[in-house]
Amino acid sequence: MTGVPPTTTAPERDPAGVPVRGLTVLYDDRTAVGLHLCAWLARRPRLVPLELLPAGSAAAHARFPGLGGDPLHEITVVGDSGQVYRGSRAWIVLLWALREHRPLAHRLADPAGAKEARGAFLAAAKWRGPQWHGTPWGGHVHQRADGWSYHPVTGWTYAPPSRAGTGPATR
Repeated sequence: MTGVPPTTTAPERDPAGVPVRGLTVLYDDRTAVGLHLCAWLARRPRLVPLELLPAGSAAAHARFPGLGGDPLHEITVVGDSGQVYRGSRAWIVLLWALREHRPLAHRLADPAGAKEARGAFLAAAKWRGPQWHGTPWGGHVHQRADGWSYHPVTGWTYAPPSRAGTGPATR
């Protein structure tokens, strides 16, 4: 892909001139926008294979242990040659990977377009739900110490707090 340099690269690889043959999308599976993004991407015709991986999963931590940043609060896309895209560059590279949106990605790949990349992506995905900053707790799961948590999509759930060295928690 040209026009959108990665924000960082893996130190053992030089991605310059290396074609992108696959992308891993690290998304927050605890937010409505993250779940919508994953479902929408799974249905789109692609020019580049996409692997969708929850950012907080054990698999993501095992595959990308030194990734840094906070993929739970900003979308992160990792190329198969070590490229790491975050923020507007991640949204652009995702559009670039999709057959019907590659022309839009090329239009957004300049500095002026990059400012609009996230909005363009969410518009293409027809995201009409509450945005991350428009919901209580920023659209993320709110967890309390007593085991109750609130998810903007699924509502309240209870998981007993872990107590090392004791039996199972009871209500």
